[in-house]
Amino acid sequence: MDMSSINPILLLASLIVAATPLLLAALGELVVEKAGVLNLGVEGMMITGAICGFAIAVNTGSPVLGLVAAAIGGAALSLLFAILTQFALANQVASGLALTLFGLGLSALIGQGYQGVKPPAFPEFDIPILSKIPVLGPILFTQDFVVYLAFFLTLGTWAVLKYTRAGLILRAVGENHDAAHALGYKVVRIRVLAILFGGACAGLGGAYISLIRVPQWTEGMTAGIGWIALALVVFASWKPWRVLLGACLFGGVNVLQLNLQAAGIAIPVEILAMSPYVITILVLVIMSADRSGAPASLGRSFHASQ
Repeated sequence: MDMSSINPILLLASLIVAATPLLLAALGELVVEKAGVLNLGVEGMMITGAICGFAIAVNTGSPVLGLVAAAIGGAALSLLFAILTQFALANQVASGLALTLFGLGLSALIGQGYQGVKPPAFPEFDIPILSKIPVLGPILFTQDFVVYLAFFLTLGTWAVLKYTRAGLILRAVGENHDAAHALGYKVVRIRVLAILFGGACAGLGGAYISLIRVPQWTEGMTAGIGWIALALVVFASWKPWRVLLGACLFGGVNVLQLNLQAAGIAIPVEILAMSPYVITILVLVIMSADRSGAPASLGRSFHASQ
């Protein structure tokens, strides 16, 4: 076992990269659930975004267009969920599970011709001056722009939900959709927009995996991150900053176990591989003592005739 091979600066920088797709997907789902909708199709939207972004990036040579395509792909799949649950009033749990299965199958079909293909690389995004700061520079200021987008999205989501009229209306719909409807708010429209936002974020998270974190296409490469994102929203008590902390925790444990494997630590590989999920759930359960953030109308369908 050679622990000296683990570079703490690279470890922390890799932690941020590992946390980014989870953070994007979880933030999108948080907004969806704040509107009173439970979408269990995050995994399906992520894998669809991963292959859509990968395919467009490879065929156009532009990774940025790949990210845009991923967001559109995730939103398009979420639109199917919105039609089923908000217009056909189908069960949200069953529809979300069906969405995940559909996304996994669709991505496998589209991705058949992309096995072993290398996508175009993202340009370096070092922040001048700040990237030269010892220790903090390589960790915080030499990341790709999607990382910064995810952090700004966290800040923006928190600010919108807490301080804006749009956030107040969204929370009102999630707490009591009948009362919101009585006040004249378009409940279905608001929920559909929230669902589309959640789908776009999940698609971006999936594309981040296939284009940046692991620049290749492999069937099922999201590997359950969508399910972790769902759990993270609940255990973080529907608070954006707790979602950020939980995503960093999961990313850190995941990167650490990979480094421990590379260092040859005498622990079975299977135990190391499952440790990020076990530790994340245990710690987030401890963090979730305050469950007051749960929207009262979460998972309940809205009938305009009521």
